[in-house]
Amino acid sequence: MKQKIYLILILLLLPACLLKYTNPDPKQENYKTFTDDGAWCWFSDPRAIYHDGKTFAGWVNSSGDIVIAEYNHKTKNIQTNILHTDFQKNDHVSPSILFTTDGRLMVFYTKHAKKMPIQLHISKNPADISQWDTVRSLKLNNTKTYKGFNSYTYTNPCRLSAENNKLFLFWRGMDFKPNVSTSKDGGNTWTTGKIFICPERIYKGRRPYLKVASNGKDKIHFAFTDGHPRKEPNNSIYYACYHRNSMYKANGEIINQWDSLPISPKQSDLVYDASTTGEKAWIWDIAYDKKNYPVIVFATFPQDKKHIYHYSRWDGKKWNTYKLINSGKWFPMTENNKKEVEVNYSGGIVLDHENPSIVYLSRLINGIFEIEKWKTSDKGKTWTSEAITKNSKYDNVRPFAIKNAKANNPLQLLWMMNIKYISYQNYKSEIKTNLP
Repeated sequence: MKQKIYLILILLLLPACLLKYTNPDPKQENYKTFTDDGAWCWFSDPRAIYHDGKTFAGWVNSSGDIVIAEYNHKTKNIQTNILHTDFQKNDHVSPSILFTTDGRLMVFYTKHAKKMPIQLHISKNPADISQWDTVRSLKLNNTKTYKGFNSYTYTNPCRLSAENNKLFLFWRGMDFKPNVSTSKDGGNTWTTGKIFICPERIYKGRRPYLKVASNGKDKIHFAFTDGHPRKEPNNSIYYACYHRNSMYKANGEIINQWDSLPISPKQSDLVYDASTTGEKAWIWDIAYDKKNYPVIVFATFPQDKKHIYHYSRWDGKKWNTYKLINSGKWFPMTENNKKEVEVNYSGGIVLDHENPSIVYLSRLINGIFEIEKWKTSDKGKTWTSEAITKNSKYDNVRPFAIKNAKANNPLQLLWMMNIKYISYQNYKSEIKTNLP
């Protein structure tokens, strides 16, 4: 009789035990910290990559040091290395990461809106951050051909194996426009930069914001804006794709030849038209599905304190765009008696690049920004969601889904946990992982 009672009790308690095991209380302090001092912007990518049993990530700390780090999945140890001390106290200078064909790290970074050239570090050994070659300065802006302010901001590198491993590097350069340069010899030499995207110059310093996603073989997908939402009342979202020395719309219609750059937003796919809604937008991420169809996420702003996340997916014939959720207002901690400058700094939304039916987003819940995982099984029409963080003490923002982290990889996500974030020049944040 006692055995039956014990068996019944075990069966009754088992579901609760399983629930606790599979869905632990997701408080931010229960997650492993990658660093207790690190921040990033969302326009230099990839910020983190899984490679050869390790996850590599880069950030800028509150002192302005450029830091690269690795998490060893076997030993569970984290190693860090400061590549550049006292570079610039500004989260816009966070680095991007690429790997050479033999597995060494290439780390690119720039100052924010300064004339200092792009900095490139290459590690001496594959999948190892302990030793580095001498830093290279890539002075790529073409000041002879283009007028306007000569500066460098953000870096987005990629490689196409189908083009003999040619490297492509995108940054905000001459005239505050997205620029591009290529290298055929692994980064030793680079072509002089070209302006890549150029809208009408209706005011000085008009600057489209760009996101980049490459399949690593033969295509590079781009999502971009007219400019900054603070300056553009009708800031829209556009798409274009590079393939075999030409630029295309999603339906395969050619925009122009690569030698005829730049392209303009008006030539490209109009994914979201702010002039018809009256709600300006800002781009957050772009990826592609198994058919190489693009997927884009962005935010719109019907009001400064109302940020709406959107998910847009190409189905082979048209763009299908869905509203996800109102994420709340901006996340910077506006100082007393001061007006917030960055009212369009959303908590953030990103795609899982290995499965763009998954998004990670940050939204305001009970006064705190929390991270959630959303998933769709019908390409964006309906969604399920689960909390990554809950009942947090500090804001959790700017999530990043780690590139090349397959579904069975326990480390999928990194994000900023803000101890203090007044502005992009005044911050103290931790980089958290989804690991317990």
